[in-house]
Parts: sequence; C-alpha cells; structure tokens
Amino acid sequence: MDLKFLVVDDSVTMRRIVTNSLKTLGYSAFVEAVDGKDALNKIQADSSINFVITDWNMPNMTGLELTQAIRGNSATEGLPILMVTTRGVKDDILQALQAKVNNYVVKPFTPQVLKEKLDQIISKL
Repeated sequence: MDLKFLVVDDSVTMRRIVTNSLKTLGYSAFVEAVDGKDALNKIQADSSINFVITDWNMPNMTGLELTQAIRGNSATEGLPILMVTTRGVKDDILQALQAKVNNYVVKPFTPQVLKEKLDQIISKL
C-alpha cells in the first residue's frame, strides 16, 4: 500500500524527526502542516493524502480538534490518524482514543516505536 503522510506539528524540528523516521522505515511521500487548520486545508487540497500523523499541542487548531474535524467529515472520516505528542497522561490518551485516533505515541519516541504503531494501524486498513 502506497502511503502519503500528512505530518502535522508546529515544530519544524519535530516534523523533521517524524519525516526522517518515516524515511528510515522506507516511506517517501510526505506533506507537512504547521497546525490543524493548515492540515485540514492540505487534506482538502490533496486527495492523495491517506495517513495523518499529528501533534496534539498546536496553535489555531489542536491535534484533537483536527481529529474531530476529520472524523466529522464523511469524505475524510476513514483517514488513519496517529497522534504523536508529549501528552502521556492516561486521561489524555483516553481522550484522544475517544476522539477516534487510530493509535498514540508519546514523545520522545524511536523509529522502532513509530514502526510498531504504524504497523498496527496499517494491518487494520
């Protein structure tokens, strides 16, 4: 399956870490967004995006709000979403899962952890 990732994070450094980790895992198609609003615009403009990796804490629109917007739109509700965030408290993880993220990674992470979480999602697609 060819995946085109939308990597959403307000940190340039974090977007680079995620895309470099994805490259290490053999993926090559990426689009980047600086926050949830930017991400929604890119999803609407590029129908080939088929996987979202998002941070939670961002200005303008959080990753949680982005997830809710994606899930609330019939055209995008099936997009796989991986939340990659520093928010590791159980209540935060539950809140994200209730918003229907497909999986959750707490920063900092290794490419191996990212691979495991991606594989879990991809195996269910």
